[in-house]
Amino acid sequence: MSAAGTALFPLPLDAYTPPVGAGLLETLIARGQAEPFNVIASGLFFAAILHTFLAGKIQHLAHRVEVQHAARTHTNGRRNAPGSQSAEVSFAGQILHFFGEIEAIFGIWAVVLGAAIVVFKGLPTAIDYVAHTVNYTEAMFVVVVMAVAGTRPVLVLAERFLRGVARLGRATPAAWWLSILIVAPVLGSFITEPAAMTIAALLLGKQFYALNPSPRLKYATLGLLFVNVSVGGTLTHFAAPPVLMVAAPWQWGLGHMLQNFGWKAVVGIAAATLVYFFRFRGELRTLRPASEQDAARGGEANVAPIPAWVTVAQLGFLAMVVATAHYPVLFIAAFLFFIAFTQATAHHQSGIDLRAPVLVGFFLAGLVVHGGLQGWWIQPVLQSLAEKPLFFAATALTAFNDNAAITYLATLVPNFSDAMKHAVVAGAVTGGGLTVIANAPNPAGQAILKNYFPDGIAPLGLFLGALVPTLVMAICFLVL
Repeated sequence: MSAAGTALFPLPLDAYTPPVGAGLLETLIARGQAEPFNVIASGLFFAAILHTFLAGKIQHLAHRVEVQHAARTHTNGRRNAPGSQSAEVSFAGQILHFFGEIEAIFGIWAVVLGAAIVVFKGLPTAIDYVAHTVNYTEAMFVVVVMAVAGTRPVLVLAERFLRGVARLGRATPAAWWLSILIVAPVLGSFITEPAAMTIAALLLGKQFYALNPSPRLKYATLGLLFVNVSVGGTLTHFAAPPVLMVAAPWQWGLGHMLQNFGWKAVVGIAAATLVYFFRFRGELRTLRPASEQDAARGGEANVAPIPAWVTVAQLGFLAMVVATAHYPVLFIAAFLFFIAFTQATAHHQSGIDLRAPVLVGFFLAGLVVHGGLQGWWIQPVLQSLAEKPLFFAATALTAFNDNAAITYLATLVPNFSDAMKHAVVAGAVTGGGLTVIANAPNPAGQAILKNYFPDGIAPLGLFLGALVPTLVMAICFLVL
């Protein structure tokens, strides 16, 4: 609801009067004429998407500018004094680095969007939309759950569990790869997808990406991880953001999810992972085991062991955060107590890394600011399609918008049959790995693993890496 003195913004979807007998194009034109700012908002949204595809090139340009700057300062004799870095900093290079950070892009364009709202709708409307209309709960939750799940006691426990699974294959890199990519995504149905993504990405970094596989295998693994996590949360009705959006309105419970989605997701995760395993089995077998590298550099031999009570306490904090995922006041309060606990047990911890979680939260906050103004065109697209076209449309639309937004808008479409409801949710989770913006946990994985890609994660590389697993998941949801 808009605050007093502000215009109704955005225009509610039920406020649009569809032209009699109009098709999809006529409906979109009519909605654009009824609210011309729709076109501006969507134009800025797609500009932000295009920006994400150019992020790698911007980062490369930033590096080149910094190298040129360093060469000039050296040539001019303006080298730094010992301990000083001020003369070596390239302002232009740093700005380009910022504009090339994928996590910053939607936040940058959210500022542009906010300025446009001020110009066309007025400052009170802009403040009301950003401060009251947009829901930032998911962005805040991801920040907190990433920070908690990324701490040493939680990761050590997860690593021990997955090591036990990997030992079935003699704990080779291939066995670790299979264990992490199959088991961790399914855990997302119980500890939430963002937590599962954080744990899986951190363990993949240590047990797989640190072994320097080929670029093709790196992207295949990243795409597979994103797709598996996207569908891995569908065994329950509370762990995957796109399922959360529909569970209450459509009265979907645990039994419904297991019967209609969960078992198909498990089959799809196993099948997609095995497809890539057999495709890359030769290279996976040549990778040097991480345990040998750990031994070479001492591993964690000199790190204080973690008492069981510390691990149990941190799992309790993680459970509290997950249980209160819809209530920011409660999970932020739990997080503050968690910070105090980690300080008190600092000799058993590795510190709380907030940089990646905060950047991911910034990314998601910017995304929901934009996504809240895209319903005017997404809703009629969903409403105009039959069951199978709806599945594929939801999969494709997810690549350009968060899949939770797709399923939320589906709940606003009247007279959806059960088959249509299943099609849109299945399509949304199937397409959740195609881009960084397709699923809320993806930015978390991107932030953790991007350092293993010398030129940053290329959107096209991610898309191609996720394409085969996406097709496998589509077959599982459509045929099984």
